[in-house]
Amino acid sequence: MNFTTEERRNIARLLPDMRRRQILIGMGAAAAIGAIGLPGGLRAATTGTLTVAANANPSSLDPATGGSGSDHVFLFNFYDTLIDWTPDTLEPVPGLARAFTFTDPKTLVLDLQEGVTFHDGTPLDAEAVKLNLDRSREAQVSNIRADLETVESVEVTGPLQVTLHLKEPDSALPLILSDRAGMMISPKALSEAEGGRVDRAPVGAGPWKFTGWTDGERVAGEAYSGYWRQGAPGVAKIELLVVPEPTTRLRAVQSGQAQICYQLSERQIPIIKRTPNLTLMETPTLYIYNIYLNAGRGPLQDPRVRQALSLAIDRDAFLLATQAGVGEAAYGFLPKTHWAYSAEPQTLNAHDPDRAAALMKEAGVSGLELDFRGYPDQASVQRQEVIMSQLARIGVKGRFTNAPIAEASGRFFGPEKIGDALLSAWTGRPDPSMSYDLVFSQNSYFNTGKVAAPDGFDAAIAASRATADQAERKAALATAQKLGAESAISIPLTVRYEVDAYAEGVENFTANLLGKPKFNAVTRVG
Repeated sequence: MNFTTEERRNIARLLPDMRRRQILIGMGAAAAIGAIGLPGGLRAATTGTLTVAANANPSSLDPATGGSGSDHVFLFNFYDTLIDWTPDTLEPVPGLARAFTFTDPKTLVLDLQEGVTFHDGTPLDAEAVKLNLDRSREAQVSNIRADLETVESVEVTGPLQVTLHLKEPDSALPLILSDRAGMMISPKALSEAEGGRVDRAPVGAGPWKFTGWTDGERVAGEAYSGYWRQGAPGVAKIELLVVPEPTTRLRAVQSGQAQICYQLSERQIPIIKRTPNLTLMETPTLYIYNIYLNAGRGPLQDPRVRQALSLAIDRDAFLLATQAGVGEAAYGFLPKTHWAYSAEPQTLNAHDPDRAAALMKEAGVSGLELDFRGYPDQASVQRQEVIMSQLARIGVKGRFTNAPIAEASGRFFGPEKIGDALLSAWTGRPDPSMSYDLVFSQNSYFNTGKVAAPDGFDAAIAASRATADQAERKAALATAQKLGAESAISIPLTVRYEVDAYAEGVENFTANLLGKPKFNAVTRVG
């Protein structure tokens, strides 16, 4: 599916009015439910195997302990979420919670689907949901505690009803529960797991039951016979092959070894269009190429040095060199089509090497040499070369040490905190406040230096969640975007568009604004 510029603008207009989150979601969401494959969305029998060429090995298949944005495409197969979203707009709709409502600004009530079981047969009831939410917000092993920071307590108020009592109003919470925090794990599996984590043995309530993970090669599952959504999944087995190189991923589909490949290079678009029996999927996403900085060490502790690095980047040249011009320059963590986008970060960080050099001089830093971390695939190496060439113009040098995504990210963000900078990406979150909170908040996993957010930042995030009015949210988020750009603990580079290819016979495969495909509705013909 290709989107014209006008269609992309229409997508932005369709992004949800936040007031919809504060009413009970019921039968009125039926059209959206059908679009994402809930009861009535599919009619085909569950047969055959779907093979997908994936871009990275997962960091973990435990939603609370993982740390890589590329994990979601794996997690969605084994876990459903409490709340779901529509693909084009990310508007919240029912998931494992058949209804959700704010009874007051600080109370969110979830009414669960009846008859849902985990893959081990354990009932998915209110007690199971409470256990999962408390684990995600309190356990030391959890990397998503910040996601649920506004939750004061979780109360079981009925066999299939959970009430979340909040410290402060949080209109983003429904979409937070459509992400990792809303993925429920079997309490039995957690109680039996070593260390209370299921990194390599997921037991969820999603369309497929986990059958195996060969590290760096494949992750597989088979359709769960007790799955609660009628007519889904659309295939009996799913297999995700770990293929880091985009060229190799495309060849896998061209040769018939796989039926779908995602996150291809923009330079491969003409090849896909010329290849018989292949279909191109190209859509805007929330995926932002980004340089994460460890702002807690060395010269990077000085915000002037971080700002200089951002000013030294010519994002338009980077876009042309690494993405064939497909996408857009990024100065924040939202694309221009997003309802919450603010242009002020561009004003603050537009390419200006003279100002960058002046800031370095003002900070008393010269001959700066940084320990860069990255990934070894060809496209990542090309991005590294462009960045080093641009930074060299203000006297910044360094070298990249590359490792697979899960390894490099885990060592940079985890306890080791190895490296000064990581050239990676922010893969997006359903609600814009989530992205800014997770990148800039002091205790966030992705703030590897654990530096304090700028004065006023936390208040801006809180203000954006204290209201359901989209205009008020946009104003508060504009403040957060400005302060984030000034702090420069991360340097956004460009927005990438989803570039996927799928083979003849694949049906019901759709992209989503998040840029992380789901396959539960996909069927194969022939």
